[in-house]
Amino acid sequence: MNKVFPSAAKALEGIVRDGQLLAVGGFGLCGIPEALIDALRDSGARNLTVISNNAGVDGFGLGKLLETRQIRKMISSYVGENKEFERQYLAGELELEFTPQGTLAEKLRAGGAGIPAFFTRTGVGTVVAEGKETREFDGHVYVMERSLNPEVSLVKAWKADKSGNLIFRRTARNFNPAAAMAGRITVAEVEEIVETGTFDPDAVHLPGIYVHRLVLNATPEKRIEKRTTKQNPKGA
Repeated sequence: MNKVFPSAAKALEGIVRDGQLLAVGGFGLCGIPEALIDALRDSGARNLTVISNNAGVDGFGLGKLLETRQIRKMISSYVGENKEFERQYLAGELELEFTPQGTLAEKLRAGGAGIPAFFTRTGVGTVVAEGKETREFDGHVYVMERSLNPEVSLVKAWKADKSGNLIFRRTARNFNPAAAMAGRITVAEVEEIVETGTFDPDAVHLPGIYVHRLVLNATPEKRIEKRTTKQNPKGA
């Protein structure tokens, strides 16, 4: 089975449609599938529900899909860097299922593991628990959270072999493996594709069984925050 597609647009062909539930990997702007997000925007798919830790920034990442009004609902943890997100939400134009970060990660992990729901103490007694089942275990109240099973997951990795085995680079791993495992169809954008058998099996972070399509993006923009330091004057 050939998993390598010639472009991001081709990789999404036939699998994205209006009204879908999608997951998009990344944390802030680190480890986001830039080319796949652009291709999703260009596909014209609308009324999307998107699971992602955040919604990018204005004009970049998922912020591009907010500008084109293709996203109907976000299932997110952190949404504080996008003015258009704020505007749409406060105007009642965008739905938000606000989810604690650890809970969001576990909802994806559980979805990938075939676990339909789990109990957590996070959110008990807050608006997060409203309308959800609660239960007491060992003297503590827990809230039940349903797992997430997106129809399509878009993720970013550093390297892949042609079988879809993935290696992530440092903190760009973040939500990507969990999103990939949870998706019924997972498309991975990578910076390098090598022949199957090239990787040391112990170096593989995510087995290719979870990845259905691959697309090469050898020169991503990677618009992420970078630490800058001021060099001390001599003798200081």
